[in-house]
Amino acid sequence: MQKFYLENMNVKVEIKQQGAELYRILSKENGKEYLWNADEKFWKRSAPVLFPIVGSLKDSKFVVDGQDYPMSQHGFARDMDFKLVKQADGKRAIFRLESNEDTLKLYPYKFALEIEYKLDKYKLTTTWRVINTDDKQIHFQIGGHPAFMCPLGGKGKQSEYKLAFDTDKDLVYGLLSENGLLESEGNVLKNDGGLVSIDEHMFDKDALIIENKQANKVSLCNPDGMAYVTVSFDAPLFGLWSPAGKNAPFICIEPWYGRADKENFSGDISQREYDNAIDPGQVFEAEYTIEIGV
Repeated sequence: MQKFYLENMNVKVEIKQQGAELYRILSKENGKEYLWNADEKFWKRSAPVLFPIVGSLKDSKFVVDGQDYPMSQHGFARDMDFKLVKQADGKRAIFRLESNEDTLKLYPYKFALEIEYKLDKYKLTTTWRVINTDDKQIHFQIGGHPAFMCPLGGKGKQSEYKLAFDTDKDLVYGLLSENGLLESEGNVLKNDGGLVSIDEHMFDKDALIIENKQANKVSLCNPDGMAYVTVSFDAPLFGLWSPAGKNAPFICIEPWYGRADKENFSGDISQREYDNAIDPGQVFEAEYTIEIGV
């Protein structure tokens, strides 16, 4: 498995060629690992990029011009090898995936997907660029799925940790059905002045899906309430997730430009909620940041 590295005086980052996936965020100052290590006992990934869909599809397929295209959860990009197209000063790297005969069988659009990582002190910025290389409008979703150690450094219990948000309002969230579709909306996550305690049953029903830009910054906090990792984004929605019933030592904070279909969805890919459409030659660009504490 080929890896690439970004590094400065404070932080070392590893990126896999497969999926251009973040694989490690290490503090050089305190020696702590902030990103989940992809141990298959709990979850075999660390921070996959979700493209060209986020979540699951109704009947595990989408429709384009009346034709069905089967696709599994979160799309195919996370399992494909990207090409490193630029690296600068050991602090910036750009990876690229282009459509080919195989992807066109799964997803009938020509595209290029660029993923850029830029390291600045304690902050890592991830930028996604979806480029329409087709002669028609293309439709897609994209999202992040980074998993962060919780508890940090194996100290304490996860249920002693907290989530912090850049709002003091209660958060309304949706839940997924057994087949991964959105079915239960209007659930309330009580927010005490910006802090939410992590309950051991928080993820019993899979991910919490928080829509309508209710927050743009989410932190994981030590038991004393101090943030040790913060994810900032401008996405319309985000997910919080840890594997149900496994006592997994990590929690995912996931900025999304898309989500799973609702149970009652029936329609063309262009009618999916949170669809992103770009015309030939256009570029969709979005980013999020991960900042670690010391």
